[in-house]
Amino acid sequence: MAADLRDPVRSALDAVLGTVREVHGGAVASYIPELAKADPDALGVALVSTRGMLHDAGDAGAEFTIQSVSKPFAFALAVDTFGIDEVTKHVGLEPSGEPFNAISLEPATGRPLNPMINAGAIVITSLLGGPDADADAKAAVVRTGLERFAGRDLVLAQDVYASEASTGDRNRALAYLTRSAGTLGATAEIATDAYFRQCSLLVTARDLAIMAATLANGGVNPVSGERVVGKDAARWTTAVMTSCGMYDASGTWLVHVGLPAKSGVGGGIVALQPGQFGIGTFSPPLDAQGNSVRGVAMLQELSTRFDLHMLEHRGAQLSPIASLERSDVGGETVAVLRGDLKFAGAEEVLTRLAPLVGDDGCLVLDFSAVTRVAEGARRVLSGVPERVGLTADGRPRVVIRDPEGVLERRDPA
Repeated sequence: MAADLRDPVRSALDAVLGTVREVHGGAVASYIPELAKADPDALGVALVSTRGMLHDAGDAGAEFTIQSVSKPFAFALAVDTFGIDEVTKHVGLEPSGEPFNAISLEPATGRPLNPMINAGAIVITSLLGGPDADADAKAAVVRTGLERFAGRDLVLAQDVYASEASTGDRNRALAYLTRSAGTLGATAEIATDAYFRQCSLLVTARDLAIMAATLANGGVNPVSGERVVGKDAARWTTAVMTSCGMYDASGTWLVHVGLPAKSGVGGGIVALQPGQFGIGTFSPPLDAQGNSVRGVAMLQELSTRFDLHMLEHRGAQLSPIASLERSDVGGETVAVLRGDLKFAGAEEVLTRLAPLVGDDGCLVLDFSAVTRVAEGARRVLSGVPERVGLTADGRPRVVIRDPEGVLERRDPA
């Protein structure tokens, strides 16, 4: 049988699991009694590209409750529904530097500091479904949205939900505080009941990888092809994950791993590289911040071994100018452009080619080998012929040759 070309990726994930199996420490969450029953030795990882290809290893298909990993996805649904300005009337966007269940309300506004801590997440859940929705309706909106992120139906773990509801007095206290401050979008009872159900949905590391890849793909699920949220909502959510997703360890995480991420006390972590992939990990023992010990180790190993840090300097980029050809016909100089043109590429094109613009010939910008023009590059490049004007004898100094229309093709919202 022929070897699968994807085997090296699976082998790489297997190797990472082999390394982190030697990592010990942490304890399974016990403040929610049902979570204490989790297998401390379970260990899984999955990676999904923005092209929809899945790679996994270990216990990637083992089910566990999503818990706080649900927070960024609920936030994305809220900002996609109501807009960022409306949502930020109720919850801030600043790191708290405090534990996930801290009382972190802004003195002046009564807003929780961000949607990744419990107080902020409860407020976000309270908004979904609108002000007149009961707990059933709000939970249904969240569940449907998370199912679209995952690309499959998700099941509520009734035992975990009952356990959370019976022990969730601190979350109820947070809800009452935000209610008294005027930032909660429902009664405290409705908000917390919907939130407990949100946290009790069963997922796998594979689900988390697909959900993360959906954010990485600008809000489009790369497996189902469905647009779940708009690209603005996906970008804003990724930004909040970067600064707040790992609670009071977020700064250390950004230095050592460098991927937007969110953890949950069920043992899951979700991480992503915008435009490239999403990752889901699962290992129940947690550190003092409530983050999976081996999950953190897996993602740090992946980031280090494969240079995944989003702030990694990648070296000199391939020039967007593939070739310059001088034509004897009409004195044209043809600049063949290539690849995915972003702002820096457009700047290079205009700066390097500026000396060629004059009265003794025409500069042709040929976009036939360009695959995409990002919005920032489009704004710089559009209208160049009009801006540079005509020669003294009425000929254009610059001509755009764009047979596929990539310069005018805009990304979907």
